[in-house]
Amino acid sequence: MQRKLDLLQRKKEAALAGGGDTRIAAQHEKGKLTARERLTLLLDPGSFEELGMLVEHRCTDFGMDTQQFPGDGVVTGYGTVNGRLVYVFSQDFTVFGGSLSETHAEKICRVMDMAMKNGAPLIGLNDSGGARIQEGVKSLGGYADIFYRNVQASGMIPQISAIMGPCAGGAVYSPAITDFTIMVEESSYMFVTGPNVVKTVTNESVSAEELGGAHTHAVKSGVTHLTAANDLEGIQLIKKLLSYLPQNCEEKAPVLPFEAGTEYRPELRNVIPENPQQPYDMRAVVSGIVDADSFFEVHPLYAENIIVGFARIGGRSIGVVGNQPFSLAGVLDVNASKKAARFVRFCDCFNIPLLVLVDVPGFLPGTDQEWNGIITNGAKLLYAFSEATVPRITLITRKAYGGAYDVMNSKHIGADLNFAWPDAEIAVMGARGASEIIFKKEITSAANPAEMLSNKEAAYAEKFANPYSAAARGFIDEVIDPAESRRKLIKGFSMLEKKATRLPQKKHGNIPL
Repeated sequence: MQRKLDLLQRKKEAALAGGGDTRIAAQHEKGKLTARERLTLLLDPGSFEELGMLVEHRCTDFGMDTQQFPGDGVVTGYGTVNGRLVYVFSQDFTVFGGSLSETHAEKICRVMDMAMKNGAPLIGLNDSGGARIQEGVKSLGGYADIFYRNVQASGMIPQISAIMGPCAGGAVYSPAITDFTIMVEESSYMFVTGPNVVKTVTNESVSAEELGGAHTHAVKSGVTHLTAANDLEGIQLIKKLLSYLPQNCEEKAPVLPFEAGTEYRPELRNVIPENPQQPYDMRAVVSGIVDADSFFEVHPLYAENIIVGFARIGGRSIGVVGNQPFSLAGVLDVNASKKAARFVRFCDCFNIPLLVLVDVPGFLPGTDQEWNGIITNGAKLLYAFSEATVPRITLITRKAYGGAYDVMNSKHIGADLNFAWPDAEIAVMGARGASEIIFKKEITSAANPAEMLSNKEAAYAEKFANPYSAAARGFIDEVIDPAESRRKLIKGFSMLEKKATRLPQKKHGNIPL
């Protein structure tokens, strides 16, 4: 027995050593943690239980039968984060560059299956050079097995991907299907084809960082939701994100202890500038409404004309969607619509109520927007809100013009409560533009056209550029003092806590992709 125990110990030590001391030292020199170090930081102390530690690849071609490393380049298992069960895999770049083999994929698929069966989040720490070319189609089939499970798990359990090294070719599609992607700056990249292929095919010279680095995907493509300065910061972001999420689609997010006070916020009266053309930061409205220091923004650098993120109000986790007047006056465009629609659908999947803050002058005009599908992309956000069955509350802070009023969680598409501040303007368009169209003949024939336009603009604004016409129709439930916003929203979400809505029976809808 002792001999067998000694053999077991040697095999475990070999697995723990990964690709060897030299490769681990090289990993550290690059400022990167090893696969196991990352799991140690992510999971609660002593909670990790490894699965498949002694798995080895089955390839015998190209001399691979002489190169065996227990674990085969990925550490898989389960543990807890702040006492809550999660399933994890962490790719080990020190073993064959973290490349994906048939057995490597089988290990990942196993924890994915277990996560779905047991209703717990799946976290993938990606650091891989791609498919193991020595295995040919078997490694490609392994990727497809993972993709299939990503799709089956979508909407059932939260899936989080952290990119902590290279992620190229077919490997990028698994993180793209998961709910949230976090990239580490200067040490990670994602692209379907690398700089060398790009140079050969298109004659473009581009670095890996420019083509698919963390900043590129955070700002330009929107592929990554969050970026981190290093591995440690990336792991802290994963933990923070998990704190707002439920374990699965059948549960609700954890509720933190909360003691109600006056909840009166007079500072909110001063957020909106006197000049209706002057921008302000919608984050100031968010911070005045939600629990202190609870707003966790995602996608902060992409489509900055809309903000999305998680927060707590009265201790409850909520999703926040808000137009951002500081960027493009808060208009909806192609990227903003896609960003918000994806977030809304995630919240609806996992029973997270939605707070929508509206200050939108409309959709961004122009050939660029039209040719890039503002119609279908704007419809994605409309579809996402219309489909959502979670509690939904809207607060119009200033402008709500045109079709964008409808799209931004209006009463007409199923919002539960709709509030407006006294300065809110709800109309087809701004008073000046509307007056120029409606009263065109009177203005052009007037002795003083400028004065006539000013008078007509004032008359139109008095009649339509306010929240009271909409409130008279019941489209706005209440016009409220900004200082009362937090109290109203706490009570509203509490009232809606047990909301139950059933969508019409069907296989699934056909969102305008």
